[in-house]
Order: sequence, then C-alpha cells, then structure tokens
Amino acid sequence: MQIGIDSFATVVTDPETGLTLSAADRLNNLVEEIEQADRSGVDSFGVGEHHRADGLDSAPAIILAAAAARTQRIRLTSAVTVLSADDPVRVFQNFATLDLLSRGRAELVVGRGSSIEAYPLFGHDLHDYDSLFAEKLELLLNIRENTHVHWSGRHRPALTGQGVFPRPLQQKLPIWVGVGGTPESFVRAGRLGLPLMIAIIGGEFRRFRPLVDLYREAARQAGHAQETLRVGVHAFGYLADSAQAARDDFYPGYASMMSSLGRERGWGPPNRASFDAACAPNGPFMIGDPEEAASKVLHIHEVLGGVDRVTFQMTNVMLPHHKMLHAIDLLGTRVIPLVQEGLAAQKLVGR
Repeated sequence: MQIGIDSFATVVTDPETGLTLSAADRLNNLVEEIEQADRSGVDSFGVGEHHRADGLDSAPAIILAAAAARTQRIRLTSAVTVLSADDPVRVFQNFATLDLLSRGRAELVVGRGSSIEAYPLFGHDLHDYDSLFAEKLELLLNIRENTHVHWSGRHRPALTGQGVFPRPLQQKLPIWVGVGGTPESFVRAGRLGLPLMIAIIGGEFRRFRPLVDLYREAARQAGHAQETLRVGVHAFGYLADSAQAARDDFYPGYASMMSSLGRERGWGPPNRASFDAACAPNGPFMIGDPEEAASKVLHIHEVLGGVDRVTFQMTNVMLPHHKMLHAIDLLGTRVIPLVQEGLAAQKLVGR
C-alpha cells in the first residue's frame, strides 16, 4: 500500500502571527512541504485544482513541476484535474512534460470537479457536466495510447491524425478516476479498468464498500483482471505528537474552511463535537497521533476489501508552516512503518 498527501493550495493565515501569507510565500511553502514529504518517505503528493480567490492551484502541473526539480522519488499527481473543463490535449502535454522533468513520477487523477467555477470560466455549460467528462476522458485515454490521434466528439474539434507531443517517460502515464459517491462514476471507472480514487469527507469508510464492489464487478464484466485494479482513498488527515494536539491544531482551519464552503453549498456550520466524532476510530478523519492514524489506514484497508493508496488531505487555512512540516514528517517516518508492520501481520494471520 502507498501512503500519500493531497493539498489544495488555499491561502493560509498563520494563527501564531495573525498574518495572511502572500501568494508567493504560500506556494513556496507548499513546495517545501512536498520536499519534506519526499525526504520523509511519503509515497505521493497531489495538488488540487481550483479557480477561486482563496485558491492558488489553478495550474497544479506548474506547482508539481517546481517540486519535481527539488525531489527525488515521490510520485507527483493532480488531485484532481477538472478534465471536463479542460482540453485533454493540453492536460496530456502538461503531465507528459512533468513526467519527463520528474523522470517518470507523474500521475493524473481526473474528475468532473466538486466545485463548478471552472465551467463558466472556460465557456462550458453545466448542463453538459457528465457528457463533457465522458467524452474528454475517452480522448485523454486515446492520446495516452496513440501518438497520432484520430478522434471526433461533440465538445471539441476533431483530431485527424495530429501528433500529441511530448510523450511521457513512463510507457503508460497513470490516469486515476476521482469519484465521490455517485454509483455511475464507480461503474465507469470499472468498465474502463482505470484506478479509482475515492474522496471521502463524511460517513464511515465501510459505507463505501458496496460502491467499491460495484467498481470491481463492472471491471470483471468488462474483462479486466482483478489484480490490475487499484483503489485509493482520499480523506482529511493530520498528525501531531498527541491526538489532542492534532485535533486542536487542525480544527480552527477546518472549521473556517468548511464554514465558507457551507455558506456556498447550503451545509450547516461545523462544530467541535462532530469534528471529534469524525476523528474517532469509526469516523472518516485520519487526524490524531501516528498510532491512531496507522490504525485508521489499516481499518480502511480491511473494510474496503483492500486498498492500494491512502492519501491524507492536509489542507488547512490556519496552520503554521512548521507544524505542517512536522505532520508530514510523522506521516513518513512513523505512520508508514506502522502501516507496513500491520499489513505484514495481517498477511501472516491470513496464511
């Protein structure tokens, strides 16, 4: 199993100083976080995509390219690329270039996007929300397979044999499908035999087992071997030396971010009691000390019938940079070894 981190490059206000970081400082801090993850043994780092005033990740491939020049081994991925609102040719070119710069460490997680601001920005109709994604995913996979592409569709001019360059270093650029809780999205990923990344921000992890089973069954019916499938889980996560410190550190920024989103989407305001419940053993947050976090990762692996990657969504708009760096180091140096020990023990028990 791989353990990774995902981040939305949101604007951060340091609670220790009360100062809001400049955009330049925030982005450079983010690259330092990716460097720390690389040093500490974290397997992957993903950067999201948003087109809003409080986000700095409208061009995640550029952020990841900066990190590629300063890291050695960590996988660099989007989280997610809003493929519906983008041009698959440019998406492929950007990540093929990233793959070359990183010497074969680039990956893509593509989705329709839980935020919709990209659609009007790039001239797309929200009524085409799903058909845009289906068509553009088809084209992206075509480009991955063929240097010279023959393709036609409804939402983009046809390609009649044009070459798409550069080609990545990896023989097949990894493309995951990012999903929420829509059964049709799980089925689509399964039919295509693509890796699945599930964003879980609420509800017990075991509630997603029927959807994962649906993905695996759709893949089986489409003729894809089960051993070729990959399942990933993305959920809120953060580490500190004690569980109480982790929750006290993370909650203020979490409450601020979720209050803002809630006003936009009609959700109720967060509260500390529900947050603490989400951090409990059966809750969906991997926020605590290293032992708790490792136990939660092993729980996810068990209840979903095996997972291949778990990513900690560490975005927080009110967290000092040094605490984030420490959390990343704990994930790599403490949590990952504990998870590896737990998985090895499960294999011994299963023999």
